[in-house]
Amino acid sequence: MANVEPQPNKLVKRLMNLARLAKREKPAVGQTPSDVVFAENKWKLLRYRPRPEGVRYKRPVLLAPSLINRHYVLDLMPQKSFVEWLVARGHDVYVIDWGTPGAEDRYLSFDAICHGYMGRAIRKTSERSGGEDVHVLGYCLGGTLATIYAAACPEKIASLVDIAAPIDFDDGGLLSQWTRRKEFDVGVILDAFGNVPWQLMQATFLMLRPTLNLAKGVYMLDRAWDDEFLNGFIALETWGNDNISFPGEAFRKYIEELYQKNALLTGELSLAGERVELRNIRCPLLAVTFEHDNIVPAKGAQILMDLVSSKDKELLHLPGGHVGAVVSKSAAKGLWPKISDFWAARDGEAVATTAGVENAPSGGAKTATAAEKTPAEKAVLEKAPEKSVTKRPRSVPPSRRTN
Repeated sequence: MANVEPQPNKLVKRLMNLARLAKREKPAVGQTPSDVVFAENKWKLLRYRPRPEGVRYKRPVLLAPSLINRHYVLDLMPQKSFVEWLVARGHDVYVIDWGTPGAEDRYLSFDAICHGYMGRAIRKTSERSGGEDVHVLGYCLGGTLATIYAAACPEKIASLVDIAAPIDFDDGGLLSQWTRRKEFDVGVILDAFGNVPWQLMQATFLMLRPTLNLAKGVYMLDRAWDDEFLNGFIALETWGNDNISFPGEAFRKYIEELYQKNALLTGELSLAGERVELRNIRCPLLAVTFEHDNIVPAKGAQILMDLVSSKDKELLHLPGGHVGAVVSKSAAKGLWPKISDFWAARDGEAVATTAGVENAPSGGAKTATAAEKTPAEKAVLEKAPEKSVTKRPRSVPPSRRTN
């Protein structure tokens, strides 16, 4: 009978890993190779280096993370990275790095960020891809910015994917209640700080679930014997405590116009002097919401489906929370392929290029099959368990929406 080496005692392994955690060893995050292709003030446009055999699809992808969070939540760590997975599947991927605003940026306006930075990111991405339209994905506030820009300047946008993007800011959630005009004076904060400190915003989000840190601590202790879990947990906590302050004047318009007036929903919001009307959005749309999202209630994001003029639109409502559902193992089997397939189905033609070649001739249409997946893509997928994806109808009446 063969000798079977016993598994390490979970208690011993747990203690060893907790000792490692106490040393504050930070994991390597944001490791997918990239290059800065454009920069202005503090923000940068990054392009991730394509796989050796080149890109598969002719239209590039631009990822817009939340303005107050680091972009590497989408590139958390090897084999737990949405970006790595997209590159492995053959997409040409760009991302906005909003940078870190300094005291000198307190007067940076909302319009300068949304119309200026977002607009230039889309145009530069298009220019580097031979003038192709761009698939734009916005996450949380990044999705709101992308939606506003798409309504005001629809040119060069091939499709819009919004992940947990607030549209109706009078959604009955705690954030909408706390920021009402009678209870919340933006000027007091800006007079005191200039920019809104990330520590203040983080404390606000923690108040949405006061027991969250306790619950995470208990869960971490219970799973501390699992190396893979602990590495992912530390990486996500590293990101969660690496936040960005909100430029003062941009925050003023964000609160006064979006939260207190709900101007995006009512059609009273202006961008660069022009009224923003969501009905001007006609590009293909995929809206993604989460069942247990305590930051962006699902109904406040799902309402976009009823306000745009897009004929090609789809709503995807998934289990999970605001962050976990995007970076968890199940995302590699559900959310990530859904987004990639959404783009591929609307790309018209695929393109075969070598890495770094930006203007290549187009080839026949092609989408990834199981047999065609690269080793990098397979490595990401093989560690993710199967999980069902809940699809919703293309247009969901308000009375049928689910929180």
